[in-house]
Amino acid sequence: MKVSVDLDQCEANGICVGIAPDVFELDDEDVLHIVEAEVAPDRLADVETAVSQCPKAALKLQ
Repeated sequence: MKVSVDLDQCEANGICVGIAPDVFELDDEDVLHIVEAEVAPDRLADVETAVSQCPKAALKLQ
């Protein structure tokens, strides 16, 4: 599975970073980056939580 972010929707609140800091990161300008788009099976539960907790629904898991 792959995770992606709609940067037009993202408000960079960092909830996803708090849940899966090895997958998501915020840069110095509060722009979200996907560190690892291909989600490892052992990280899937945390990424699913991050996607579901995103207040702007900016994250997608495909």
